[in-house]
Amino acid sequence: MTRPFAPGFSIPTDLLLKAYASGVFPMAESQSDPEVFWVRPESRGIIPLDGFHIPKSLAKKLRHNPFDIRFDTSFEAVIDACAQKRDMRPSTWINGPIREAYVQLHHIGHCHCVEAWREGQLVGGLYGVSLGRAFFGESMFSTQSDASKACLVALVERLRQQGYQLLDTQFTTDHLKRFGAIDVPRAEYEKILTAALAGTATFNPD
Repeated sequence: MTRPFAPGFSIPTDLLLKAYASGVFPMAESQSDPEVFWVRPESRGIIPLDGFHIPKSLAKKLRHNPFDIRFDTSFEAVIDACAQKRDMRPSTWINGPIREAYVQLHHIGHCHCVEAWREGQLVGGLYGVSLGRAFFGESMFSTQSDASKACLVALVERLRQQGYQLLDTQFTTDHLKRFGAIDVPRAEYEKILTAALAGTATFNPD
């Protein structure tokens, strides 16, 4: 992991988009830290869209449509839920400047969310950046079992439908590897990214 740019207290949207196009993304040390730093991993996590795998137990559950899946109806609620501390996640990296920057990206059409609702309550979601034919997943949350997983499945379906070529997860975890996530070296990732940025895709056709 490298930090090629100096820390700062705000992130202009044009700089943020240029960073993603260069394979760089921002993080914060903690939710309470007002600074951000820039990350360019030596190894990058991606989920190949043609290699996405849904575990059998999850597929069985989703056949019963346990959640109402929506797109871009409550972006700020999703990012705020992703930033909340939970029992399994005592701290997060989504601070004030990061929240502000991604809300602005959402307003100009470069940041989107997938939401899982049940009985009128937002119970899971994820958000990420859309640029060219690449989608950069940022964070997800769940307050009910499998809600964020359902959002990931819906995200991949949407990306496939709309002609995306790259689903970037930044890093891989054992959880994401169950869905087909892999690590690729930086040089290989940058080639994949360049190809994905050569075209355009529309995340939300509505």
